[in-house]
Amino acid sequence: MSYLVIVESPTKVKTIGKHLGSKYKVKASMGHLRDLPKSDIGIDIEGGFVPRYLAIRGKSALIKELRALAEESEAIYLATDPDREGEAISWHLKELLGLDDKKTKRVTFNEITKNAICEGIKKPRDIDENLVNAQQARRLLDRIVGYKLSPLLWKKVRYGLSAGRVQSVATRLVIDRENEIREFVPREFWTIDAAFSRIAPLEGEFGAKFYGTEKKKIEPSSAEETDKIIESIKGADFFVKSIKRGEKRRSPVPPFITSTLQQEASRRFGMSPSRTMTIAQQLYEGVEVEGIGFTGLITYMRTDSLRIADEAIYAVRNYITDTFGKEYCPKSRRVFKTKKSAQDAHEAIRPSYVELTPEKIKKSLSADQYKLYRIIWSRFVACQMENAVYDTMSVDVGAGEYIFRATSSRISFRGYTAVYSDMAAELEEAESNVLPDLSENEKLTFCGEKSEQHFTAPPARYTDGSLIKAMEEKGVGRPSTYAPTISTILDREYVVKEGKSLMPTPLGEVVNGLMVEQFGDIVDVEFTAHMEEQLDEVEAGNKDWKKTLSDFYGPFAKELEEAERALEGKRLKVPDEVTDIVCDLCGRNMVVKSGRFGKFLACPGFPECKNTMAIVEKTPGECPKCGGQIMKKKSKNGYWYYGCEKFPECTFMTWDVPQAEKCEVCGKTLYKRSGRGPKKLFCANPDCEKYEPQEYKKKETEKPKKKAKKTTKKSTTKKTEKKSGK
Repeated sequence: MSYLVIVESPTKVKTIGKHLGSKYKVKASMGHLRDLPKSDIGIDIEGGFVPRYLAIRGKSALIKELRALAEESEAIYLATDPDREGEAISWHLKELLGLDDKKTKRVTFNEITKNAICEGIKKPRDIDENLVNAQQARRLLDRIVGYKLSPLLWKKVRYGLSAGRVQSVATRLVIDRENEIREFVPREFWTIDAAFSRIAPLEGEFGAKFYGTEKKKIEPSSAEETDKIIESIKGADFFVKSIKRGEKRRSPVPPFITSTLQQEASRRFGMSPSRTMTIAQQLYEGVEVEGIGFTGLITYMRTDSLRIADEAIYAVRNYITDTFGKEYCPKSRRVFKTKKSAQDAHEAIRPSYVELTPEKIKKSLSADQYKLYRIIWSRFVACQMENAVYDTMSVDVGAGEYIFRATSSRISFRGYTAVYSDMAAELEEAESNVLPDLSENEKLTFCGEKSEQHFTAPPARYTDGSLIKAMEEKGVGRPSTYAPTISTILDREYVVKEGKSLMPTPLGEVVNGLMVEQFGDIVDVEFTAHMEEQLDEVEAGNKDWKKTLSDFYGPFAKELEEAERALEGKRLKVPDEVTDIVCDLCGRNMVVKSGRFGKFLACPGFPECKNTMAIVEKTPGECPKCGGQIMKKKSKNGYWYYGCEKFPECTFMTWDVPQAEKCEVCGKTLYKRSGRGPKKLFCANPDCEKYEPQEYKKKETEKPKKKAKKTTKKSTTKKTEKKSGK
């Protein structure tokens, strides 16, 4: 007897095959094997939203192999990912390969460990049609919006643009935030910091902030008001008016779900959501761990549930008690409430084996894998630990009719912060102002004051993490869509990154303006959130998926017709991004254009003036030859390199990345190798003892030789041989 197990990823093949044994043949489908056609919409809308699925080009050999293996097998287990997409892939496999219902079963693994795999194989089930239909509804919904709206954007804005249901809302969120920033009017306010000390021979100086009066808090709004307060306290008696001591307890945060993992990885490590999910997928599918072998390290990473399995709770509580002591383990387990809108299909993200600490397996992981695994492991362990306890102290200092307030906080029991803390900066600040052992009515000496002007700040621009948080809170998208949505709006150049901040482009604003004006529902946050709820209803089996499509398409088709009429004969112009760089031929300010190899500078006087320039970025480095600024540039072949700003007078050029750090020997800029491989800092100064010569890339320095054309001249010898019968 032999059994066939079909998974999505080839990485899973090793892990699952090792645990199931020789009777099981494990093969990877490499994702979807069939999909809607690329050349047309592939949906019979008038016939009742019937999709036309085709085998994906280039996968015929794999399909043939899987079909042959299925015929030879006693049973076939479809073990694709445990979500809507994975369920749909299993359904497509069954339909495409023509698998027999009697011997084909669906199995799922929330984690790729021996126990989870064996338990999953023991509990096969039929394919969940509701999950498949929910995925089909989303796929067809997005295909209809994309294929119907994109041609309109091509005609009215620019060829090659695309419109998507969720990506349009994400773009609108970024633009709405930018408009808030533009319209923001700053408000002036002042702060007054004072220093006090105990009267000799007692020692102890401390700082306090101006609070107001005993009745109300006052925030000075002008220099005149601030000066008046400072003048009034001069010559006053300063004393300790009141002291409040207390205890503050801080509870641990819940374990990670998809959105919070992406937010934390962005905040801590600057990882993009797509990068975070790629690394998390690797940890889930399995890593070769020294001394253990290939094993999955975390549970499934696309989840919106805070639920934790009983055996995982039991294991982590034992670990906490054994490692930190009984006082760190609460009397009862912590349970975190999952949002009502959550699908709750899988556990929260946690380590598969709590005893595999990050330090134990660090040598087996890449740098990014280690970073992500460390915060997943730490946050899971911390979520089942005792509260952190802080001793707090608040002192009000009387100064005439006014009060200055000083606060301090000192940790008395570390609790969960012994493992994980997302409040490190706050704790350091709280503990920095250590107050002396004061007593009420004690007289103090005034040591001086400092006033400072401030202005209220506009709302911060979205980052990857905060945009995901906003999408989650507003119900836009689901765990599997956050990362691809942000990647899409960046790839389409509707949004760009300035450091970590997301900013709309002129193109994004023009497209969003058209969408808001003509397709209000598509870019409406509440409408999009409602559509997600409708898809959840399909998954729950409470709504027919084709009726969901029909309810959407009717109003959408009318909007499309009205937009075509309203925009007839019109073409929307995307304003150029004007720079402060002056054209050296005609004196106009250069504008940013997009071309085959990305963005470049062009003269707005085209076609009279055809001057163009490469866009260069300043780096923290200095040229090792002449001390000039190192600039980041792009070659004609589309590769980034670094050169001196004084080119052509100075010809220094490198592929390696200049860093802000300086060489401790010669004081020159240090560099890191570009591309993959080790990233050790080195010095590029030929006169330095730490100098390392560059290794240039062949693709830039050497032009590939042209291949000789094959001759089609027929051999006369062969003809002679055929005639002679040889």
